[in-house]
Formats: sequence, C-alpha cells, structure tokens
Amino acid sequence: MILFLVGHTLSVRRRIVTLTVLAAVLAITLFGVPLALAVAKFHESMSTHDLERAADTVALAVTGDLANGRVPELRPAELGPEGQTRTLGIVIGVYSPTGRLLTGQGPAHADDFVRSARDSDRASGLLGDEVVLAEPVLSGPAVVGVIRASHPRAVLDDRIRSTWLKMAGLAGIAIAASWLIGLRISARLARPLEELAVTAERLGEGDFTVRTRRTGVREIDQVAEALDATSERIGETLERERTFSSDASHQLRTPLTGLRLQLEAALESPDRDPYATIRDGIASADRLERTIDDLLALATQSRAPRALLDLGKLFEEVRQTWHGLLAGRGRALRISGREALPARAADAAVRQVLAVLLDNAATHGRGTVTVVARDAGDALAIDVSDEGTIPDGTDPFVTRDEAQGHGIGLRLARSLAEAEGGRLRLSSPAPTTFTLLLPAERPSPREEGPGLAS
Repeated sequence: MILFLVGHTLSVRRRIVTLTVLAAVLAITLFGVPLALAVAKFHESMSTHDLERAADTVALAVTGDLANGRVPELRPAELGPEGQTRTLGIVIGVYSPTGRLLTGQGPAHADDFVRSARDSDRASGLLGDEVVLAEPVLSGPAVVGVIRASHPRAVLDDRIRSTWLKMAGLAGIAIAASWLIGLRISARLARPLEELAVTAERLGEGDFTVRTRRTGVREIDQVAEALDATSERIGETLERERTFSSDASHQLRTPLTGLRLQLEAALESPDRDPYATIRDGIASADRLERTIDDLLALATQSRAPRALLDLGKLFEEVRQTWHGLLAGRGRALRISGREALPARAADAAVRQVLAVLLDNAATHGRGTVTVVARDAGDALAIDVSDEGTIPDGTDPFVTRDEAQGHGIGLRLARSLAEAEGGRLRLSSPAPTTFTLLLPAERPSPREEGPGLAS
C-alpha cells in the first residue's frame, strides 16, 4: 500500500505537469496558428501600403510631364522618404501607356501587373522574387502612364519571420510558465498524498496514534478522514485485544486454581464420593465459562442488560468459588447482607468486580475476608475487606503490584463499576476495605404501603 501511494504520488505529479503543459500548448496552437496567419496577412497588407504610398508620391511628381508628352526624371525626393525606400529596397519604374519603360527601374517591357493597371485602379501581388504594385497615372480621364513599385520578396519574408520568431519566443515563455505553474500545483496536490503515504507507513509500523493533516482539498481530506478512522478502529481493536489478554490471564487464574484444588482434594481422598467431586467440578467449570463470557463481553464492548441484582445468588457464587480457596490458605470467608437494598446492574459486571476484589484480598491481604452488603443512602454498598493494610500514599489502582497484573485487575474493576453507573473506591487502607457503590432502586411508596399497614 505504501509503495502504491508513493508511486501514485509521483504519477500524479507527472500527470498534472504534463496536462498543464499540454493545455498550454493546445491553447497556444489554437490561438497562435490563426494569429500567425493573420500576422502574415498584415505584413503583406503593410507591404502593399508602403508600395502604394511610394507610387502615389511618384505619380504626383510625374503627372505633368507625362500629360505634356515629356519623359519625367525621377529625383530622390520624389521617391518618398529616403530611409523607408532604402530600408524596404523599393524601386520605381514609370511606363508609357504602351508599356515601355520610360524611367526608373523595372522590366523593359510591361509585365502583367503594369498591363492590368492600365485597365483598373491598381494591380498588386507576387511576381517571382518581388512584391509588385502598379497603378495608372491619369490626366483627366486619360491614362498617361503607369507607375510600377516593387521590393524584394525577402523583405516581406523577413518581416513575417521576425514576428513569428517573437511569437514563438512568447509561446516558449508561456509554456515554460505553465510548466512552472504545473510543478507548483502538482507539489501542492501531491504533498498531501505524500503525507498520506507517510501516515500509512507509520500505521503499518504499528503507530495507531498517527493522524493526517487536513489540506482543504475535499477529495484528499476524505481519504485522510477514512485513514484516520481506520487507524482509530485498528488501535481500539488492538487495545481491546491487549486488555482482554491481560484481563483473561488475571481473571481466569482464580477459577482455574479452584478447579485444580477440587481435583487434587479428590485425588487425596479416594474414599470420597466421585459423583460429588464431578458435580463440584462441573459447577466450577460453569463458573469458569461464565467468567470467559463476561470477559468476551468486555472485549467486544457489549454490556449485559441491567436488571435487579440478585444478591443471594451472587453471594452464593462467591461462597462456592472462594470458600475453598481461602480455606486452603487457612483463612476464613464471611458474607452478610444478602437482603440489602436492591440495585439495578448487570450480574456479569458485578461478579467480575467482586472477583477482582476477592482475588486482591486473597493475594495481598491477611486474615478473614469479609463481604458485606449494606444500605448507603441512595446506593447499595458492597464492602470487601481483609485484615491487611495498604501503605499511606499508595494508589492501589495504579501502583499495587502492577508488574504482576494486580493493578490491572483493580483498574478493570473500577472501569466495570463506572460502566454500570457506580463507583469503586478504597474506603479504608487499614484494614484494607474496598467499597463498590451501585445506584439503589427503592420501592415506590405505593409498593411500601401494604407492608406498613400490616
């Protein structure tokens, strides 16, 4: 996926730059070619205009001589501006009505343009390597001569070529500018993709806290949001798996130990009824299965529905699970308050909280372990105590043998209590007492009325 994103990013850069340059080339071609043709036409028109102006100047100067039958003499001043004539290479020839060259430069006999001009106002075009314009000289209604003006075609070609070269230079500058713009746009669009590639790489390395920066490009931000959501979901899934692994290893140890002790006691008492041992083993296996179901529910974040807590049944399970374990260590278990104020909570959650507290008392405490349910105002309080002590300044939910997993169990118990709307706190460090508080559900006055009346 990472190589794909990197390769895709490079491909995006190239595509953006290529498309930008191609768009510029296409636009320049669509506008440049017609413009180049128009420029050529413009220079042809200007060339004809220059020849026309030179011919008009000469015609004004020689009309009188031609009308009187004299051969005119061309002077430099009559050829128009000297600089223009010299620069353009314009040459002038004066012809008689019969087509004979009288003065100036040109073919000895009239060409097609001179002959055409005798019968029209003007004739112009290309002839060989020249640009030619011919116009008649009139004296009244009569044609008394023809003026032929021409200059080398190379002059016109040079003008057109020079303009085209300038246009090509401007086109090159425009293409280079579009290339630079394409690079900038591609960098702006590809940088977020590169950041996504880096994020994906870190995600692949196991860093599920990585997040992507928003760019303001909607499509890229949608990919970033999807990647962030995926990272968060994967992180949560792995965290649940880690939590489940630690919780399972911690919580399953006690029922497995109880089952083992039952089997070992049966082996040491061959005269004991095997059916009783089997029944006790099945009951322990049922409690183990219930513990596994509770832990799986925790791992998948699915909670059992809250119902009125059956303290009698719950405390009986506590007695069956822990009495033998504590007795094997020479310690007693006392349970009281089975008829305390009812509370609404999930049996599985409360069962796991008590399992953590009793395991904590059996592992770290001393003497008799006591489980008491009592009325605490608007809450049902279940105290789990032993005769041990916790040093001052010690937070058992964080530091108490956390390396061995016991702190993890207390944190689990507290999170389960809070998920049920209750609290778990250390009521007394000496003797060690943990109190589970659950919201109580008191009977309504209508339900209490008959009892009071009786």
